[in-house]
Amino acid sequence: MSNYYQSLTDSQLDLELVVLEQQISEFRSKNLTLDMARGKPHSDQVDLSRPLLDMLSSSADFIDKGVDAANYGCPEGLPSARQLAAELLGVAPNRVLVGDSASLSIMYDVIDNAFTRGIGGCEPWYKQGKVTFLCPSPGYDRHFALTASFGIQNVPIELGEDGPNMDEVCRLVETDASVKGIWCVPKYANPTGITYSDEVVRRFASLKPAAPDFRVYWDNAYCVHDLVEPHDELLNIFDALEEAGTTNLVYEFASTSKITIPGAGMSWVAASDDDIAELAAAFSFHRVCPNKMVQLAHVRFLQDAQHVTEHMKKHAALARPRFELVCSKLEAGLGTLGIASWTRPQGGYFISFDGPVGSAQAIVSLAAELGVKMTSAGATWPYGKDPRDTNIRIAPTFPSMEELSQALDVFIVCVKYSAARLEKQSRQA
Repeated sequence: MSNYYQSLTDSQLDLELVVLEQQISEFRSKNLTLDMARGKPHSDQVDLSRPLLDMLSSSADFIDKGVDAANYGCPEGLPSARQLAAELLGVAPNRVLVGDSASLSIMYDVIDNAFTRGIGGCEPWYKQGKVTFLCPSPGYDRHFALTASFGIQNVPIELGEDGPNMDEVCRLVETDASVKGIWCVPKYANPTGITYSDEVVRRFASLKPAAPDFRVYWDNAYCVHDLVEPHDELLNIFDALEEAGTTNLVYEFASTSKITIPGAGMSWVAASDDDIAELAAAFSFHRVCPNKMVQLAHVRFLQDAQHVTEHMKKHAALARPRFELVCSKLEAGLGTLGIASWTRPQGGYFISFDGPVGSAQAIVSLAAELGVKMTSAGATWPYGKDPRDTNIRIAPTFPSMEELSQALDVFIVCVKYSAARLEKQSRQA
């Protein structure tokens, strides 16, 4: 079925290009500076956590369940911080380690441990030769960059509406001992916003890896980031592991980065008893303890899972209108043209957009010329190589509503122009 530009005559297409070029010229003259590049909370969202800064003072009690937050010790994290993380993830507190800042830091430490020391008595990865990671794509660029920085080979895996292509995952994991891990964002995936189905979670739990040091890297970054009700439900991976009779298979990560103050909170990793003990020993070589004062302020502010839920409803009230604006603008500007598709997530931080084949780099480049900064085209694939050059990640939360509306107007014109140019070029070939 042809799209709008394919249905035009040559003269109609030329006229359309003239009109679009005029609109581009008008945008260029406005000297816009707009940012939709990363999934950053808006300042109004950050302000929701300002009371956190009042939780500690010079007269405050710094003791948490017998542990002095203002001194060395407790490298696994404050007891209340472990309890809160465990409650949010649905695991036992003794199976959680709490670290600093964002989850990317603790993910790096986990990969570094595998690479330099090994997992479960196996040889360190750097001694094993080829090491491969599976990367459901489109996916999270920082995941792919992390493993690539160690020289690990990233292999893209198709990501569908209910999760990764598990037939392909099972084939590779269960037959190739060089496959040591898979990156997963199981709830409101970055950038598509899909949530893994129960069947997919159970298939992960039932994996029989060829490599004994294979792990699933389960980055549950958006576990509490619901935008609407009823929200998506994700089957607890550790419950699925127990059903399958499997242990030592999953590292689960999350953080407070988009719950409280980005880059100034706590992150955590959950795993089996054996894996947690191994990680705790490995982490002890490069830290005496995490920032327990930050942890203490967080647990006194967030308190428990129920309070986190109420806090996140306030986030949703600020973020939801931005997602609705993106979808309504895209539908009004592109919905009848047949040149693009996009996701309508129930939570998380992103909308995944697909333009015509061969258009994403041109769209993002033109948008940058017009003052709209977006995530690089191809970033959602390993090594920045989108095989069809179609996918663009839209991050709606950081701009104001007015800025977001302006940015979307620019983006829509860039999509139209790129699609029309592709059609023009195809006719000249």
